[in-house]
Amino acid sequence: MGGLESDSAHHALSISGVSIDTRTIRAGNLFIPIIRLDNGHQYVQEAMDKGAVASLWQADQPNPPEGIPLIKVPNTLKALQNLSKAYRDQLDVKVIGVTGSNGKTTTKDMLHAIASTIYKTQKTIGNYNGEYGLPLTLLELEEDTEVAIVEMGMSHAGEIRLLSELARPDIAIITMIGVSHIANLGSKEAIAHAKLEIVAGLHQKGLLLINGDDPVLAKALSELDLPTSIRTLRFGGAAGNELYLLEQKVTDTTLHFRTNTQHEYVLPMLGNHNVLNALAAIASSSELHIPADKIAAGLLQVVVTEMRMQRIQTKFGYTIINDAWNASPSSMEAAIQTLISLSGYKHKILVLGDMLELGPDEIKYHIKISESIRYDEIDYVFTIGPLSEVITQELFNRFPPSHVQHYENKEPLIDCIQHVLMKDDIVLVKGSRGMKLEEIVQRLI
Repeated sequence: MGGLESDSAHHALSISGVSIDTRTIRAGNLFIPIIRLDNGHQYVQEAMDKGAVASLWQADQPNPPEGIPLIKVPNTLKALQNLSKAYRDQLDVKVIGVTGSNGKTTTKDMLHAIASTIYKTQKTIGNYNGEYGLPLTLLELEEDTEVAIVEMGMSHAGEIRLLSELARPDIAIITMIGVSHIANLGSKEAIAHAKLEIVAGLHQKGLLLINGDDPVLAKALSELDLPTSIRTLRFGGAAGNELYLLEQKVTDTTLHFRTNTQHEYVLPMLGNHNVLNALAAIASSSELHIPADKIAAGLLQVVVTEMRMQRIQTKFGYTIINDAWNASPSSMEAAIQTLISLSGYKHKILVLGDMLELGPDEIKYHIKISESIRYDEIDYVFTIGPLSEVITQELFNRFPPSHVQHYENKEPLIDCIQHVLMKDDIVLVKGSRGMKLEEIVQRLI
């Protein structure tokens, strides 16, 4: 971290770990006050009271507290990032970077389950995948960690480049290209190029894995002047990929599939789309020299992160699929198709919220979602939010009046669902992060 200043009286301080949030302070931490919606500098004293032993301080911030070990830096966020890069550079660890419009977290979880069968493995926790979160993830790595799986999220061009240069992955994965954040980037082509920034920090002899079924991603890769020492591998459903599906079978609780390597795998998950995420995890694991039997054993142990096609069996006898973490047109359609494919339920119910950050065509994307919903496959559709209203409008002439309703607020929607839901029913709850539809799920459990 260039430009550090500190009081000489505190040079011998021993620091263990970092935190940017006083709610997560542990004894011995370095507190890093970040300026976001709130200014972290006003919490420095609280951090010290909770066990921090020192704090960074941004040089342009007034009134630094006295009697506290402070390290003055030009910019605290940049200092956090530089500190994480310096630490990562000291570690003998294989880093796998995962990005993509959908499937990042699920792929990360699969990789963690597989790699943990033979390596000491750590992964991004929660949503720590951006300019603040990824540095914190790197700084949480234990010195003897052998494999680290780091998720990389973005909303603008240039962000993945930064994250890749910090993490310096040995393996980079791009799951797929969708239209999330198209309002910021303008086109799917621009999103693909932004995701391909992951090669910026990729090891000079590293491996780039891409979804070969995605034509936009494949074209963007062909336009990239990639160093010849970097290898590429395409995974997907089509036979033109290096790793592809030969067959798959779906049950109400598992996904069974076989690849062109003639290995068979079972995933205890919902959603056909997750098979492609599994292919990315399998290819990465092979690069780490993990045997096929260990890969299969790891996939059987995958624990789905909450709110990602999370199946919840309630005490009332009905089932909830909680997919409320986020939503895009591709993930929304995939979730709906998963619900349609399930058998053994009296009624299938959709609770859909707005898909956000879709730009000027946001209404068209919501209308298109309605085209995949039929009354002979779905029994009830409830929507919430100004954008999702067009879904119910499109369905009014295809559903009985009482079976399709729109709400602007959660309370009346929850009341309606509770009156409709019965034993042996299943309900899918999905919407963008800003809709906070997990609040509905909590009331239904």
